[in-house]
Amino acid sequence: MALIWLQSVNVFGWGNEGHEYVNRVAAERIPTEMPRFLRRAVAELSYLGPEPDRWRSPSEYALKNAQEPDHYIDLERVGWLDPLPPGRYEFYRKLYEKRAATADHPDDYLPERVGLQPYITMEVFGRLKAAFREYRHRRELHQPTTAVEHAIVFYAGWLGHYVADGSQPLHTTIHYNGWVGPNPNGYTTEHGIHAKFETTYVAQNITAKDFARFVHAPERLADPFAGYVDYLRESNRQVEKVYVIEKAGGFTGKGSPEAFDFTTHRLAAGSQMLLNLWYTAWVDSATNPETAKDAPPVPATK
Repeated sequence: MALIWLQSVNVFGWGNEGHEYVNRVAAERIPTEMPRFLRRAVAELSYLGPEPDRWRSPSEYALKNAQEPDHYIDLERVGWLDPLPPGRYEFYRKLYEKRAATADHPDDYLPERVGLQPYITMEVFGRLKAAFREYRHRRELHQPTTAVEHAIVFYAGWLGHYVADGSQPLHTTIHYNGWVGPNPNGYTTEHGIHAKFETTYVAQNITAKDFARFVHAPERLADPFAGYVDYLRESNRQVEKVYVIEKAGGFTGKGSPEAFDFTTHRLAAGSQMLLNLWYTAWVDSATNPETAKDAPPVPATK
């Protein structure tokens, strides 16, 4: 059991500090047109950044087992599937069809092997948008909003975990904890690079203020799923950079300037995407889902 626990800890995304930082920087940049209660929830949103990693103890086996694939997607395994289908079960079906037609290592196409990162992210985003809609509705009716405000803060913080995972290149690749397959550049194949980069190096060398200046005002995403998949693909393009820096000793001790610049920009990318998703959920929640017509926004005075 101890061995299983140690292996699980080694693949947490960004460690406790990194997840808190991503949520905090996004929370500190929530624009004034969004609800005041959310702008005032910086501490709660920061705390919730690591929340899904607190669900990964072997002592809660069913919980740990069910949500492990939510933290990653091995994009190399789905290069043949473009665009990715927008729904989780459509994705399952495509993977099982591929598995049935594959003779060499067919289990590589099991959903739990490939990972489900963009799907859990969009599902939590949907919960947040629905909660914002309920908040608007209750305000229109002059009903209490305290309960839905708590739900919104939780969904927004929970969403931040997966968005931050997506900015960590090793959560988008088969090379998640040591290079696999052909290795002409001699990158490390030992398990350990994952935690060395995202946990040890970040905890010892990075603070939220180191990357906050890279995060700008939010933008509405016209197609949240497509935009998020593009974000994951950009993160995946940075995988080899992680290994180059590690090979040069950049993540050891105080690290190198290159490691610092790379890491701060990846954390900033997570905060920016999270802020954009929060903002998009808020703006789009003003639309009546039954009529698909824009409703006038309710002033955010609380």
